[in-house]
Amino acid sequence: MLKSMTGYGKGEATAPNGNFLVEIRAVNHRYGEISVRMPRSFYAFENDVKRLAASVLKRGKIDISVQWDETAAANSAPQLDVAVARGYYDAYTRLVKEFNVPQDAPISYIMSQKGVMKEVSAPVDETELQPQLLAAVKGAVVALDVMRTREGEALAKDLQARRRQIAEWSDQVGERTPQVVVEYRQKLKARLELLLEGADIDESRLAQEVALLADRSDITEELVRLASHFSQFDEALCNSEPVGRKLDFLMQEMNREVNTIGSKSNDAGITNLVIQIKAEMEKMREQVQNVE
Repeated sequence: MLKSMTGYGKGEATAPNGNFLVEIRAVNHRYGEISVRMPRSFYAFENDVKRLAASVLKRGKIDISVQWDETAAANSAPQLDVAVARGYYDAYTRLVKEFNVPQDAPISYIMSQKGVMKEVSAPVDETELQPQLLAAVKGAVVALDVMRTREGEALAKDLQARRRQIAEWSDQVGERTPQVVVEYRQKLKARLELLLEGADIDESRLAQEVALLADRSDITEELVRLASHFSQFDEALCNSEPVGRKLDFLMQEMNREVNTIGSKSNDAGITNLVIQIKAEMEKMREQVQNVE
C-alpha cells in the first residue's frame, strides 16, 4: 500500500504526576531522518523514541516534539528558608533602632520578601515515566501513519490514472510508426518523379532509402522496455513495503525511453504524442517525490 511522506500526528498519555503531549510532523526527504525535541530530563529516552518512530516511518524528515506538563499535585508545599527570613528580620530591626522607631517587624512582611518562601518540586523518577512517554509517541506515530496512508491512497489513484494515459499515448505511437515509413516512401517517390520528370525510378535505391529511414526510426525496443516499466510501476503501487525510491528510478527509466523515442522520430504526430507523454510524466515524477 502506497504511503505519503507528509503528515501530522498527535499522541497523549497521562502519568500520576503529569501529562505527555507528543506531536510529529513529517515532510519529504530522500532518506529517513528523525529529530526529537524533549525536556532535558527525558534525554535518556531519545533513542527509544527514535526506534519506535523508525519502526513505522521508514522515509521522510520526521520532527518529534515531546512536551511534559507536571501537575500541581506533583509539587510539594512551599518551604520556608529560615536563614533568609532571619536576615530580613535582622535588617528590619537595625533600621528600627537606627531611626528610633519602636515597631516590630510584621511576620507577613518578612514572609512576602523574595527568597523567604520557596517552591520546591518533588523529585521525579523519570524511568517510571518511560511507559507513558512511549505510549504518547506510539499514539502520535499511529495518527501520522493513518494520515500518510490516506494520502498515499489518493497518490496511488492519481499515479495509476496518469500511467494509463501514458500507456494509451505510447500505444498510439506504436500504431503510428509503421504508417510513418509508408508515408515517407510515398513522399520520396513523388519527389523523385517530380525531379526526374518522367524518367524511370530506381526502385532498389528507393527501397534502400526507405529501409534506412525505417532502421533509424525503429522504436520497437523502446516501446517494449516502456511497457515493461509500466508493468513494474503497477506492481510497485501494490507493494506493502516503501517503494518511493523504486518508483523514482522507474520514472527515470521511462523518461529515458521516451526521450529516445522522441529523438528517433521525424514525424509531427509522434513528436506531439511524445510531448504529451513527457508533460504527464513530469506530473507523475512530482507526485512520486511524495511517496515513502
